[in-house]
Amino acid sequence: MNTNSNTYTIVYASIVVVLVAFLLAFVSSVLKERQNANVELDTKKQILSSLNVDFENADPAALYEEIIKEDMIINSLGDTLAKEGGFYVKVADENAKDKLEDRQLPVFVANVDGATKYVLPVRGNGLWGPIWGYVALDDDKNTIFGVYFSHQGETPGLGAEIAHEKFKKPFHGKHIMRNGEFASVRVVKPGKSDPNAEYVDGLSGGTMTSQGVDAMLMDGLSQYVVFLKK
Repeated sequence: MNTNSNTYTIVYASIVVVLVAFLLAFVSSVLKERQNANVELDTKKQILSSLNVDFENADPAALYEEIIKEDMIINSLGDTLAKEGGFYVKVADENAKDKLEDRQLPVFVANVDGATKYVLPVRGNGLWGPIWGYVALDDDKNTIFGVYFSHQGETPGLGAEIAHEKFKKPFHGKHIMRNGEFASVRVVKPGKSDPNAEYVDGLSGGTMTSQGVDAMLMDGLSQYVVFLKK
């Protein structure tokens, strides 16, 4: 073939375009898989954190498989829709559904030192963007065993403090039911909480984020009321 001909140029260019497109698609696929794997691992770490599991010197993925016995999906009536697959439910998408009865609600059943725990995901809005977390309950489905909170873009030193242990620790031992009815744990103004009641101090300078956590817990956990009463 004449390498100086138009036909050669067109064929050569076409082959190069196809090869480049193939390579880009391959690289994108590999990166996407790696990104998904990182997201899944981070989610497992978040769930383990709510259960007060130390994974710093361990394999988080292996610990998750050992501790989490079920990741079932239920509905607002407390009916089990699936015994597995809750890990892959996107809470933000479910919260966007208008009808509560249409939502799929994940429940993670864990075994920590021989005791059953239930981990429920929650998601809401802070001052600058989404906030989310996990609430781990004892087998009475009432007493908080641990919590995990995080955010997308809250202000460092203010609203971002929801991710720190100082804010999370006071939730331990609080109850979400009162007199058999759901009441959640309320996040109140700093200094206004009662250690003997179901209140937790909000953040100084992080009022809007604190209110976001309060609403997130109330709205998120209330979806599980029937399940919690079973």
